[in-house]
Amino acid sequence: MRARGGPGARDEAGPVAAVALSASSVQAGAAVGATLFPLVGPFGVTAMRQVVAAVALLAVARPPLHRIGFRRLLPAVLLGLVLVGMNFSLYSAVQRIGLGLGVTVEFLGPLAVALIGAGAVTARARAARAGCGALALAGVVLITDPLAGARPEVAGLAFGAAAAVLWAAYILLNQRAGTLPGVTGTAVASLTGTVLTLPGLVVLLLAVPARQLPHLLLLGAVTGLLSSALPYSIDLLVLRRMPRALFGMLQSLHPVAAALFGLLVLQQLLGVVQLCGIAAVCAANVLAVLATRRIR
Repeated sequence: MRARGGPGARDEAGPVAAVALSASSVQAGAAVGATLFPLVGPFGVTAMRQVVAAVALLAVARPPLHRIGFRRLLPAVLLGLVLVGMNFSLYSAVQRIGLGLGVTVEFLGPLAVALIGAGAVTARARAARAGCGALALAGVVLITDPLAGARPEVAGLAFGAAAAVLWAAYILLNQRAGTLPGVTGTAVASLTGTVLTLPGLVVLLLAVPARQLPHLLLLGAVTGLLSSALPYSIDLLVLRRMPRALFGMLQSLHPVAAALFGLLVLQQLLGVVQLCGIAAVCAANVLAVLATRRIR
């Protein structure tokens, strides 16, 4: 057993702090992006995020696309399609139910991948999986705050659910695209997303008053850097030093960070019942990882 504060603890502290920084960066960027909804809506914010990510990642990766070939690039191209749908669905959910709740519902996607793909076949493991799934669903029910008597925002929850499905698809496709060298897969995915969304973005930008355009472009760049370019790079480096199981468990920081930045940036205050729902979904993820994998 390692002594507290020993070399092992210090070695682990850096990557853990990096994952916390990555999660905070993603959700801070999402919060900044949400402030632009009145000008360009969820689609415009999604498109700006794709453009900034593509420029930053292509500048870093400089992938030799002509030597790789389309067949090997196909998973990355499909990943780009999924990224656009996932980000648009999430921002549409955030517009309706807020950042903290939208990200928490979206988080059911990677949780489902962790539960279904664990590979455990024992009765005990199946029971643990079922318990984690039940806890996550209970969390979603609490998010709707049924005790408040208010009608839940069905469209917002539906967009969040769509984002969850697409996040699960993103994880599966990312494994295929990850066989490409460096960050080539992510760079190609961002480029694909840019090609798909740029025409619509141009139309939206032409409708923005000239005096507001510099403000919009500046915050759009901040959104892309914080939500995509910076966390993608951090996660790539962290996964070289951290076991995937621990990395998966720490993804529970995303709903917490979303609730925090939703409050700080967007003044979105959540009720006690909704906070309990977020906690339940995060706990389900932690328990799922602990039940199915041993953290080395």
